[in-house]
Amino acid sequence: MRFSNRMNKVQKSFVREILKVTENKEVISFAGGLPNPRFFPVNEIAEASNMVLHECGESVLQYSTTEGYRPLREFIANRYYKDLGITADNIIITNGSQQALDLIGKILIDAGDHIIIEKPGYLGAIQAFSIFEPAFNAVSLGKDGIYIEELKQVIEKNNPKLFYAVTNFQNPTGITYSSENRKKLAEIMKETETILIDDNPYGELRFDNEPIESMVSILGTKMISLGSFSKVFAPAMRLGWICANDEIIDKLVITKQASDLHTNNFSQRVLYQYLLSNSLDEHIAHICKAYKEQKDCMLAWLDQELPEGVEVTRPKGGMFLWVTLPERTSSIKLFNIATSKNVAFVPGVPFYTNCKDINTLRMNFTNSSFEDIEKGVKLFACSLKEIL
Repeated sequence: MRFSNRMNKVQKSFVREILKVTENKEVISFAGGLPNPRFFPVNEIAEASNMVLHECGESVLQYSTTEGYRPLREFIANRYYKDLGITADNIIITNGSQQALDLIGKILIDAGDHIIIEKPGYLGAIQAFSIFEPAFNAVSLGKDGIYIEELKQVIEKNNPKLFYAVTNFQNPTGITYSSENRKKLAEIMKETETILIDDNPYGELRFDNEPIESMVSILGTKMISLGSFSKVFAPAMRLGWICANDEIIDKLVITKQASDLHTNNFSQRVLYQYLLSNSLDEHIAHICKAYKEQKDCMLAWLDQELPEGVEVTRPKGGMFLWVTLPERTSSIKLFNIATSKNVAFVPGVPFYTNCKDINTLRMNFTNSSFEDIEKGVKLFACSLKEIL
C-alpha cells in the first residue's frame, strides 16, 4: 500500500496495546489511565437520557453546531474560567481532549516545526503531535514542575511553536507545578511567541483543600486551555473542550468542520441535563475520597514491599504514580516478567520521544480494588527482585 510518509513516523499507542493484554480477567492492571467504573453515574445518565429524548428528541438527534451546545459551553466558561473574561464564544466542545490535541496540531504544526513537551510527557500527546512531523524538544520535569532554565534555553535556541504541559497531577508522573514554578513559566510565556497548551483533565481530582492558581488565571487567552469530562463523568461520552482566544477558535472551527462537523450532540445534551439535575461537586468529592484511599493503599504497599533504591512520587491528586527504579534497571524487562505473573503497568519508554529503554514506569491506582492493589504490588515487587 502507498501510505503517506508520516505514517512511518507514528507508532501504535503503547497503552492501547497493553490494554489488549489486560483483557485477560486474571491480569491485575495498573496500566491504563482508567477511571473507576464504580463511580460512573449510570442511573443519573439514564434519567438524563430519557428526559432529553422525551422533551426534545428530534433536535438532539439532528446535526448540530461545530462549536458545541451553547448552554454546555456556558457552563464550562462559568465553572472553570469565571471572572477571567472568558465566555462561551471562547469554548469549543471536542471528542475528548485527545481530539483537541489533533485539532491543535492541525492549526499550529508544520513538518519540522519545533515544539516542547515535558520529559517525561503524556504519551497521547506525543502520538497525536507525531502525525504532524514536528521536531520534539523534551524539557525535564522536577518535583515542582518544569525546569525553567532548560525551558528558556530551548525557547531561545529553537523558537518553538508550542509548549504542551499537564500542570496538575501530570500524566505520567503525578507531579503538580508549584505556584512559584507557574509564575516563572508565565513570565517566560508572556515574552515569547511560543504558546502554552495546558491540558487539565485531572485538575478536579484533588485530594486536599489546597487549590493552586491555574495557568489560565495567570495568562488568560495568551494560552490554550484544555479540559475533559472523561475523568469526572464518563469517558465513553467523549466530551472535552478547548478554551482559546477568538483567532484560535476560528481556526479550530474550520478544522473541526473538515474533521467531523461537530461533537456528538446527544452526548452533549445528556451531559448538560445531568449537570442541571445533579451536583457535580458532590459527585467529584465522592470520587476524590475513594481515589485518595486507593492511592494511599498503593503507596503503603509499595513502601512495604519495594527494596531500597526505588523512588515513587506521592501526588496529591490525579490517577498516577511514577516509579523510578535503580539505575540501569530495565522497566521493559520488568514488564515482561510482571505480565507473566499477571500484573501490568506501563514501562517508561512511551513517555519519552527518543528512548529505547529506561528505568521508570507508570502505575495507575484508580481502577483497582484494595485487594487487587495488595496482590498486584506484591507480584510487582516479586518481579522486581528477580532482576535486581
